[in-house]
Amino acid sequence: MIKTKTLLSFVLLIFSVKSFSQGNYGGGVDEKDIHFGFSFQYISSEYKIQKFTDWELPYYENGVQVTKGLKSIRSIQNPGFGIGFVLPDIFVTPNLNFRVTPTFIFTDRIIDYQFNDGASYDRADSQSPDGFTRRTVTSTSLEFPISLKLKSDRRKDFRAYLIGGAKYSVGISGKKADDIGDIAISRLLKNKRNFLSYEAGIGFDLYFEYFKLSPEIKLSNSINSILTREEHPYSTPIDKLFLRNFVFSLYFE
Repeated sequence: MIKTKTLLSFVLLIFSVKSFSQGNYGGGVDEKDIHFGFSFQYISSEYKIQKFTDWELPYYENGVQVTKGLKSIRSIQNPGFGIGFVLPDIFVTPNLNFRVTPTFIFTDRIIDYQFNDGASYDRADSQSPDGFTRRTVTSTSLEFPISLKLKSDRRKDFRAYLIGGAKYSVGISGKKADDIGDIAISRLLKNKRNFLSYEAGIGFDLYFEYFKLSPEIKLSNSINSILTREEHPYSTPIDKLFLRNFVFSLYFE
């Protein structure tokens, strides 16, 4: 539902701006070898979970049964935001350029576990629906996307483009691993701090008198699993954990 509303707003914005802006210069950004900009991003994050074949089995620690086994493991979509910077593009052709847009990302990634006995083992910093146990990975990261931007010819104040590439995410802050010494059922789920993702999307350059505005929709997926493997009931059932992001961005140049 959130993605549908965002996409609808995106389309309406394009047509409304295009209808009222004709013949604008856009600050001359397309003619300059060096120019800068910034961006604001809405991010919807979720995991793609790959479970072991025996993921439903009870968890034992030192021969003692800790859980009654799992009924389900599900990822919950959760919103976040980003603030980025546009570095000077490298123009390959008039319609193709390399683009680097370092971005600070602030997100929470959520997984809900449902145990067979309906017990909830939430920590003080999270609250799950009845009958579930929630684990939240709070992350602040710096992303370095390197993309190819394939642009159409400009039509008055409008230009469409496709964009794709890879990005490297570096964790710069996050919830401290304060579960050392806790019993198994109270442990935290953890992610790798650094990982690589691929991404692709579409966007539109809208030219105003003194600047260019570029709404953009993009999907990204981590290339490898970002799970930090540990021995407790929230890590051992999971074989691989991939991160998927839906990103709506507004670039100002």
